[in-house]
Amino acid sequence: MKARSATCRDARMRRAALAAACGIALAVTCGWPHAAWAAAAGASAGADASGAFADFDRSMLAGGGQDTADISRFEHGNPVLPGIYNLDVYLNRAWVGRLDVRFAAPSANASAVPCISTDLLGRMGLSPAASATAAAAAARLQSADACVTLGELIPGAKATFDMPSLRLDATVPQAYMNQKPRGWVSPSSWDAGIPAFLLNYNFNSYHTSSGGLSQTSTYLGLRSGLNIGLWQFRQNSTVTWQSASGSRASQRHWQNIDTYVQRALPAWRSVLTVGDSHTDGSVFDSYGLRGVQLGTDDRMLPQSMRGYAPVVRGIAYTNAKVTVTQNGVQIYQTTVAPGPFVINDLYPTGYGGDLVVTVTEANGRQHSFTIPYASVAQLMRAGITRFDIAAGQLRDTTLQSKPGVIQAAVQHGFSNRFTGYAGVQGASGYAAALVGGAVNTRYGALALDLTQAHTSIPGEGSHNGQSVRITYSKIIPETRTSLSVAADRYSTSGFLSLTDAMAARDYARRGLNALQYLPSNVQTIDGVPVQSLLTQAQLAALNGTTYSNNNLYTAQGLLQQRNRFSLTLSQQIGQDGGSLYANASINDYWNSNGRDTQFQVGYNNHFHRLSWGVSISRGRTQSGGYDNQVFFNASLPLGSSTHAPSISFNVNHDDNTGSQQQATLNGTLGQWNQYTYGATASHSQGGNNAYSVNAGYNGPYATLNASLGHGSGYSQASFNASGAVLAHAGGITFGQPTGDTVALVHVPGAAGAHITNATGLKIDHAGYALVPYLTPYELDTIRIDPQGMPLGVQLDSTSASVAPYAGAVVLVDFKSHYGRALIARIHAKDGKALPFGTRVQNAKGQTIGTVGQGGLTLLRVAQQAGELHAIWQNPQGAAQTCSFSYTIPAQGRGAQAHPVIDAACSAAGGASTPHGINAP
Repeated sequence: MKARSATCRDARMRRAALAAACGIALAVTCGWPHAAWAAAAGASAGADASGAFADFDRSMLAGGGQDTADISRFEHGNPVLPGIYNLDVYLNRAWVGRLDVRFAAPSANASAVPCISTDLLGRMGLSPAASATAAAAAARLQSADACVTLGELIPGAKATFDMPSLRLDATVPQAYMNQKPRGWVSPSSWDAGIPAFLLNYNFNSYHTSSGGLSQTSTYLGLRSGLNIGLWQFRQNSTVTWQSASGSRASQRHWQNIDTYVQRALPAWRSVLTVGDSHTDGSVFDSYGLRGVQLGTDDRMLPQSMRGYAPVVRGIAYTNAKVTVTQNGVQIYQTTVAPGPFVINDLYPTGYGGDLVVTVTEANGRQHSFTIPYASVAQLMRAGITRFDIAAGQLRDTTLQSKPGVIQAAVQHGFSNRFTGYAGVQGASGYAAALVGGAVNTRYGALALDLTQAHTSIPGEGSHNGQSVRITYSKIIPETRTSLSVAADRYSTSGFLSLTDAMAARDYARRGLNALQYLPSNVQTIDGVPVQSLLTQAQLAALNGTTYSNNNLYTAQGLLQQRNRFSLTLSQQIGQDGGSLYANASINDYWNSNGRDTQFQVGYNNHFHRLSWGVSISRGRTQSGGYDNQVFFNASLPLGSSTHAPSISFNVNHDDNTGSQQQATLNGTLGQWNQYTYGATASHSQGGNNAYSVNAGYNGPYATLNASLGHGSGYSQASFNASGAVLAHAGGITFGQPTGDTVALVHVPGAAGAHITNATGLKIDHAGYALVPYLTPYELDTIRIDPQGMPLGVQLDSTSASVAPYAGAVVLVDFKSHYGRALIARIHAKDGKALPFGTRVQNAKGQTIGTVGQGGLTLLRVAQQAGELHAIWQNPQGAAQTCSFSYTIPAQGRGAQAHPVIDAACSAAGGASTPHGINAP
């Protein structure tokens, strides 16, 4: 019975202490360096300094407020202590930077207010007002001891301080603001980051068994970088392995995509690049270059003034391997589950160059399609200039000789309606000049340019020609129509682009006819052209030439383009009528009969929670023929809970394999949706059935995916692992795959805390975590969810903002303090409780708690044992002190999260009764 009473008494004490602490927290600050441990939310330095006053009625306290310390310090609002605070500074709600701001108290009873310095004023892009009062205040800025407020410098301006968020909001009348575009971040706030080595890896292994033969295809993509200040070294490469199968020997191939060093030049809004890279494709087509480039980096512009990125959509019928190549170089590979897929995280190597997407099914069947990837109309804002200068050696793995090339291009916005651009290219035996303009009209944006080219081909003389390119873009809000890209290009028979000209010259040096025209009587078999029955490799072998899938070589020579048309259209149909989209490309050539036409037309809609869509497409097969497909899909969530799975049904019909029906179940698990799973069953024409399962895990240190499949005559298995490794001064940190720009978050002692910027991301045992895919030159906010971190760790703030340079590794250091939560009933040796409002300080003089009613106090201590001091004033204003020792029980199984101790406080000299407390 006594034990039960003691337990109940301890529980009541804990509840009372926590209740008292909540009340005290409305009026008390603790002395963690530069922060209040229990400051009220939304504390405003501006409000505190305005003279706000609250008179406490002490008679409402227990005991009529007799044993009450002097609490007059709380009658002037929530006090902000003087000192230097590291804050996120905002100007009219726009982030300026994370800066150190000095606070000073204008009087003894007032809260400290933010002091404006010359540096802070410059970082905000402000200048003192043109008045005698503002000039006098500005003169005081030269004094290190003076505290000048924002309102003294600019009439009507004020600065308010949010203590819990460590945020300073400056409000300035628009008349005193320098007009900046939306999303603008001052270059002075861009963060170059820390010295670090970053390695991103993407490993994918795909195994199939079909027809008694087995084969394993393995891919490893590596993107590494070393940062030293603003200098950044980059190396991107891929390694592929193909196991032996039947009569085929095993193969291994390494390919260098890029190797270069770059440095940002913010004064010129440009980047200097030296090494193996790709040229800017905004004016001329992009190509690989080994040399030097100096060009504008549009990412340094605010987001509201930037361009466009491609998205790849496709369909897989099994657990398939998807590869993406650009300009003949494989830049991406992954494994996708059956059904529609979307790839929106490509890492393109330039602004130009079509993306060739190849889907390899588990049974070995392949189908591919092309995504046009080119810039939209070249309109620029008035006064904006962009340029690109490149010189070096052409990088093309299909060429035996690597010619030297030089290129220069410039674009300038002359007005809000007209942009002009021009460029020149030169190489051995080749010269080209381009001039064009873009105009903005009520009917859309239109760009028109003309290129004149001269090519000298050994043994075939000179070729001169022109190419006209028209690009159009229009969004019609009234009809909700988006005509994203529509391009038409016409070239005369003598025109060759730089890369085609170099290929033709190289082809001629091998003794082959580079531009041989096809005869009018095309050879056929049963009325079908031979080109449609044989693969390009078979045709090359038949004609005694070598075929490479990285260029346009055929058995007849280089395909010389005549016309090209591409279109991307999306249309919203009414409020609930769904959306229609279309992608199409049509190409014909001077030295090839017929046209190459590929398209995709689709419609999407929903009925309540059921989403559905239908599409019709035409693409190229592996053998060079056409494959027409009709696809229908529908998806329905099975419940409304967070982890409710969804089921989808797909029906497909194509010319080669007939009809196929498919059902797929997908879902997520885990508190942070870090686990994914799926299962698929399909039935195809001819009675073939297939089954597959897949699972994934977005862990804090890597992303893992695996799949298994079995069908009629084949089986499949795959494994994918991707992630990043960062070496820095604090050690080595593992993380999820990152982009080129990354944040290294450091929160000492907060292992297990989650970072909300990415799924499954959390602080490791060393206090570090990698936050991927930061947006360069923009405000990126890093947020921490304290759930999961040790109870004894306290954060000064849970969010921070940075604006990194492109490619930087920025260190985001969160201030944390370690301490055990402790409930103490503090009393004199005679048992009388210390006065309400008494401050409790540690040996460093930092306030760590305030005594509540009945002597109950919630404390946070850093040591297992130690001595604390209580300080108060009696009604006559005399200072009173006493000290007491504490010991926290060792943490172990069953230990209390908030241990309760009984503390007897003694005055200096060992007196049993503290000064100011009258013994009964």
